[in-house]
Formats: sequence, structure tokens, C-alpha cells
Amino acid sequence: MSVLTNKTGVKSILKSFSGADRERVKAAAANKVRFVTTRDKGLAESVRVALEEGNFHMVEEFTYFLREAEINDDDMVQILKDAQRIVLNLTADFINIVEALLSLNWRNRSYKIVEAYSQFSIDIMVAHNRYLPIGISKIIVHWIPDDSDSAEWINGRPSERKLSELKPIHDVLIRILTAVPMAFDVVVEAISTKFPYFKKQAHVTTGYLFNVLWLVEYKPVFEEVILHLVLQKILVLDVNAPRDEIDVEIDDEEDKMDEDLMFDMDEISTQTVVKKSGQTMNHPIGQTLDICLYMIYKFLDGKCRIAPNCTDQQRWTANRLFKIFLYTFDEVLLPSHNTHHVQFVIFYIASIRKAFSEAFLSSLWQKVQNPNVSAIIRHAAVGYLASFLARAKFVPLCSITFYIKELNNWAQSYIDDSDEYSQNCSLKANLVFFSVCQAIFYLIAFRARDLTATGKDLLFLQSLQLSRLAMCHFNPLRCCLAPVATAFAGVTRAHQLAYCHTVLERNARRKLATVYGHEKSMPEETLETFFPFDPYLLKLSNKYIKSNYLVYQSNDIYDARESPAAEVLQRKRGDSEMVEEDDFIVADKRQKLLERQEFDKNVFYGCSPGFSK
Repeated sequence: MSVLTNKTGVKSILKSFSGADRERVKAAAANKVRFVTTRDKGLAESVRVALEEGNFHMVEEFTYFLREAEINDDDMVQILKDAQRIVLNLTADFINIVEALLSLNWRNRSYKIVEAYSQFSIDIMVAHNRYLPIGISKIIVHWIPDDSDSAEWINGRPSERKLSELKPIHDVLIRILTAVPMAFDVVVEAISTKFPYFKKQAHVTTGYLFNVLWLVEYKPVFEEVILHLVLQKILVLDVNAPRDEIDVEIDDEEDKMDEDLMFDMDEISTQTVVKKSGQTMNHPIGQTLDICLYMIYKFLDGKCRIAPNCTDQQRWTANRLFKIFLYTFDEVLLPSHNTHHVQFVIFYIASIRKAFSEAFLSSLWQKVQNPNVSAIIRHAAVGYLASFLARAKFVPLCSITFYIKELNNWAQSYIDDSDEYSQNCSLKANLVFFSVCQAIFYLIAFRARDLTATGKDLLFLQSLQLSRLAMCHFNPLRCCLAPVATAFAGVTRAHQLAYCHTVLERNARRKLATVYGHEKSMPEETLETFFPFDPYLLKLSNKYIKSNYLVYQSNDIYDARESPAAEVLQRKRGDSEMVEEDDFIVADKRQKLLERQEFDKNVFYGCSPGFSK
């Protein structure tokens, strides 16, 4: 029904509203379900009712309010101040509302909110240590970047805006750790629990690592435990980014670039070259691994590289960090099988100071000699020792000759102590001996140029009695990898140190039945080993490695391609993965001339010595 206005005589579109209708509307509004705001009841009143009357209904209602409502700055400050005032009453019965208070979104809010949250979180953890895991976890979770924040994180470094957001979070954690020293174990547990899954986007994992290393900066007491944890997590990334997958990616990129150059030879720009050398990996886990190792190298470079005018404190810090990483290497990396890049952390830190590399080599050699250490650990230690001596540019020649001599003396003593007629010569029973022999052969072959440069060096090699070692009743050449055995035979023949080709021929004939009788590509009696410091394939972090890394350079006088033994190995074991093209592996002379450029690029990994031109 409509009414006429007195002034215009026009019907109004407004409906008449009687008093009864108004009462019905008021009653309906009063019966609506709605949250009670803090102005109506408040936290303190809810807790008082629960303590005095045993009625937790208001507390539960307030908990829902905290979790669901959009709370403005003034209300949030008031709630946190009320909570701080009654903090002693917030016992275990109020765990849900305490968790809701600690879960409040205080990031990127006003200074008053940050301060009120800090005070409440410190007070609640001091008064009731049972809330430590909840409070610390709610802070650590803010370290994890959002999936959509990739543009804010470049190679593990946040933008200025993101850095300003993270600083208050670390400030709160500093205050908590200062007020509650017992929070140490809780923080470590929270960091371990919240560490992103290894398949997460690269910026998520590396952003979290940035915050972890930031914690170590202002709380050095966490260094040992946190760095140990970080290497464990990087190890998981490493084993899930196999070298062969990364190698295939690099080959595909090189092939694509070659194709582009074929059709665009006149427009080669420096931008293309820079992009190729400076880009990160396309392999998702490989990219995460690359950036993580880049961040670790950068961290070590800042902590362990000592200037001549450094303080005693800086020197002490560098030595402590090296000991931490050496201990972590012994506990985490050395027992791990078939890692690819994470072990270069110890390679890099050893390159910083001569004392570090000497300590690392001494530690490995002590394990090799110690009969109380398990054979598999001694076997791994020999592999690390040989690969490190072969690849590290910073290791002086005197150290290489010293360890070759020590290894040789140990092997010769082992032969002297054995019985030629009753001794069990199997690989399993003499694993360490065969590992030591292969290390000697590998070092002599790889470092042949340095070890034969002068007459004095040749006299040293002659004093090793290599012929006795290679032709003893254990026949160590039968267990060596084919490239190592062939290369060693070429070097010793060129300098008349030993003649091993007859042994290689005999071993090749003995292994024919083994090779063709099994589906495995590697013969049963070949050492299943790896050379941990094979060429480094990660692009971004390689800048810290390449200057200290020695790439193999062959010499024509050591070429064993014309030896009969080499021909037998190539002909009879051509189907083995072990005998893929490599600098020390026999190849047909015609293929050598036709495929020389492609041959020079090939590098064999895994269980090969990884020789590369």
C-alpha cells in the first residue's frame, strides 16, 4: 500500500511500517547468532568466569573469535595486554586460547602490535614453559616464504621489503632466547620440523635457509647443531638431484646452443655467453641444491677467510667452524653413499687455509689406518683421500708425495704380513687393501705430469716398488676400474716403473665369463667405489669451486691406446658402462681422428675416475 505526500501529491514508494512490524524486526535481530566482541566481554572476564565458575563456554567462544574474526589494531593491542595481565592464570586448561593468541597475525602490523605480541609471548613462555614449543613454532613458521613470493627471493637473498618484514620476527626470537635460555632445544626441534620438503620451490627452501643462517649469525651457540642439520637437509637434495640427470640437462643445453649458432653465426652476442655461464639449473631440485650450496659457500667465505690483520676472535671462529664441518663430514657425509655435490662443502672450506686441508687429509688417513673403523668407512675414506689429492689445486706436491708414500708403505706392509699360499684374496676380505691400491694407481695416473716433472720425482716413484705392488699375489689390478688400471699401466710403461699390460691381459681373459654370465655391467670383482670430487656441474655455486679445482690434462706419452691389454679390455668389455669413452679408456684410432672434438667433451662419472681434458 502506498501513501500520498502532502506537498507533491505523488505516491511514495516507501511502504508503511507499523509498530508491530518494528518489534518483530528487533526480535529477529536479537536472536541472530553473532560473535561477542571484546568490548562486550573480553578475555579477562572469560578467563575469570572459567576459573571461578568452571564454565569454559565463554573461553571457547572467545577462542573462536580470535581464530575467525578480523581484528583491528586497537582491539588486538587490548587483547594482548589483557592476556599479559592475566598470564599467570593461563594454565594448561587454557591451551587452546593461548595457541589462538600466539597464532594472531601480527606480521606487517603496527609497532604497538609487535611490541604487545613480543611482551605477551615472552611472559607466557617464562611463566609456563609448556607453551615453549607452541610459541617458538608460531615464530619459526614465519620464516617460510609463500609460494607466490618467488620474485622477492633472488638466489636466496630477499628483497629490501621482504627483509624489513623478517627483521621484527628475528627481533622477537632474540628477546625470547634471551629471556628463556632453555628454549635452545625447542628452537632446534622447530627448525628441523618446519624445514621445507625437498621438492618445494627453490625460493621456499633457500628463503628458509637464509633465515636459519641469520639465526646462526646473531646466536653462534646454534652453529654446531644447526649447520649439522643444514648439511643433512642439503644431502637429501643432493641424492635427489643425480649427476646423470644434471649432466643430461647440460648436454641438451649445449646441443641447443650449438644448433642456434649454426643458424645464427653472425649474431653471436656476449649476452648469450653470459646467460649460459651465469644461469641457474633447470632441474628443479638441482636448482635448489645449487642455490643452497652457493649460500653455504658465501657463509663460509665470510666466516673462515681470515685477513692478515684479523683478531683472535675471528681466527677462533674460523677454526671452530672448520671443526664443526669436519665433524659433520665424519658423521653425515662420509657414511653416505653416492653423493654428488654436497661433499664440496668440505672441499671449499679446506681450500681457504692450508691448515684446514692438512687437518682434513690427516683425519682421512687416520681412519684408513685404524682397524677398529668399519671396512666400508675406511674404503670411503680412501676414495675421499685420493679424489681430494687429485683434484685440489691448493694441495702442494709435497703433500701428494707424502700420502702416496704412506699409502704405498701400508700396502707393502699388508703384502708382507699376508701368506701367499693360504691368504684369502677375495675382494670382500681385502676391501681396504684393494681400495688403497686403486688410490695409489689413480693418483699416479692423474698427477703424472707433476710426479714425473723432474729426475727427483722419478726417483721417488722408483722407490715405491710399484711392480711388486701391481704383481703381488693379491693382483690388485683385477679389482681396479678399467680406466684407472689402463692409465696407470701407460704411465708406468712410459717411465719404465713397471710393466702391467701382461697382468691386464690375463685379468681381461679371466673376467670374460663374469661379464657375459651376468646382466650387471660391472664385473663382480671390480671395486664399487666413487670419486667424490668428480667435476662440479652446478652453475651458480661453481664460482667458489672452479678456481681451486684441477681438471685432468692428458699427455700423449701416457696414451695406452696401442697396448694389447687395452685392446682386449675395449673388445671384451665394450658393453660395460665402466668402459664408456673417457680420456683413459681405449678407443679405436679411426674413431679418435673422426670424433676428436666430441671425445674431448666426454666426462664419465659415478664409478669412473672422472678424468676430463
